[in-house]
Amino acid sequence: MSLDAATATRRMAVMGAINVVAVVAALAAIVGYFKFGVSWALIVFVAALVAGFGAQIWFIAGLRRVDKGV
Repeated sequence: MSLDAATATRRMAVMGAINVVAVVAALAAIVGYFKFGVSWALIVFVAALVAGFGAQIWFIAGLRRVDKGV
């Protein structure tokens, strides 16, 4: 099975949107933690990082799945 360009483009757009949201959330959380002393903001920061990395892994795994024919 070959790589479908439309599917890959859509997956990349979804990944990009999730990463933008994750970066904004991470920046807001880290500012909240260090500047305003909100202790739970550190958990939000870590969750945003995990979500951003998870989106990238999801994108790459989708490309690998297509290459293997699954």
